[in-house]
Amino acid sequence: MTLKDEPPIEDPFGECSPGRLSRQYQVVGGDFEFRSDSEELLALVDVAYKGLPICMQGDCLRFQIELRLTEGTGFAGREEPPAARMVGGAGILGVVMDATNMALAVPAARRGLVAISRELLRFPYHARYELIEFVVFTLASRAQGLMPLHAACVGVRGRGVLLIGESGAGKSTLALQCMLQGLDFLTEDAAFVTPRSLKTTGVTNFLHLRFDALDFLDDDTSLDLRASFRNSPVILRRSGEQKYEIDLRQDWATLAHEPLTLAHIVFVSKEPAGDAGLLTPLQPDQSRSRLVSSQPYAAHQPGWPLFVEQASGLHAYVLRRGAHPQEAAARLRALLEGHLIS
Repeated sequence: MTLKDEPPIEDPFGECSPGRLSRQYQVVGGDFEFRSDSEELLALVDVAYKGLPICMQGDCLRFQIELRLTEGTGFAGREEPPAARMVGGAGILGVVMDATNMALAVPAARRGLVAISRELLRFPYHARYELIEFVVFTLASRAQGLMPLHAACVGVRGRGVLLIGESGAGKSTLALQCMLQGLDFLTEDAAFVTPRSLKTTGVTNFLHLRFDALDFLDDDTSLDLRASFRNSPVILRRSGEQKYEIDLRQDWATLAHEPLTLAHIVFVSKEPAGDAGLLTPLQPDQSRSRLVSSQPYAAHQPGWPLFVEQASGLHAYVLRRGAHPQEAAARLRALLEGHLIS
C-alpha cells in the first residue's frame, strides 16, 4: 500500500492536536502548563496568573490544561452568560454553561480541558472565574489533598489568620485595610489549606471591592489609590452586584510570598459591635460548628476531619463591625503579633 492509499487518521475529538502555544505558571502549590491554539484564551490566563509572587515550598506537582476556542450562537442579547452547572462522574469533575462553554478536570491525571466560545470572550470575568479558575482550583486541591475553603487570608511573618464570612460581610474591605496597615495578603475568597500542617496558599491576583469600600480611604495618602481603584475594571457578579476588580500586582500592595501557617480563625460578621465588643473569642465546639456550616463543599472532602481536628486547636473569634474597618485591621494585626486587645 502506498502512502497516499493509507486511510486518513481520524481524530474527531482533537485529542492528537495539542495547542501549539503555551504558558506556564505556578499556582496554588502546583506547576501549571496551559496549552492552546488561541492567543485570546492564553491572554485570559495571563490576566489571571502573570506576575504572581511564588507562593509555594519544595517540589510541586505538574498539571496540564488545554484551552479550546469554540463557536457558539446562544448569547445574543444576554447581559451575562448562562449560569454554570456542576457535572461529574467516573473521576471527572466539571462545570457546563452550554454546549460550547465548559470546563472539565481529571484530578487523577492532573489534566483539564476548558472550552470557551468567542461569545464568552465578551464576558472575560466569567470565563476566568467560572471556567479557568474552576479547573485550576479543582486540580490543585484534589491532587494535592488541600482543603478548598471559601475564606480570605492575611498574615504577618508567615503567620496567617483565616477570615470566614458570607458574601457581603466585608472580607474584601477588611483585607484592603489590612494591606494598608502592612499585613501580607494571600487570598480574598479561596484559601487552600494543607489539613495537617495548616499551611495555606491562594492566588494573590485580585481584590473585588464594593464601590462604598472607597469611602474608608479617608486620609491624604490614599488619594492616589482611590483614583486608581476608580479606574479599575468593573465586574458584575451573578448576584447583580457590581464591584471594582483591583489588580494587586502593583507596588502598593503587600503580598504573601510564601504559604501562611494558620494561627487564628476569625468569623467576620455583618452585625455591629455594640456592647458585645469588636472581637469576641469562641469555644472550640463553637468554632467547629461555624466551620461546618460555613464550608459545605469542603466538609465533604476526604481531608476534612483532619483539618477540623487541627483547626480546633487554633484561637477562634467573631469579628463584628466597628465604626471603621481600620480598627478591625488593627485588631487582626494585634492577634498575629501576639498582642491581643479584647
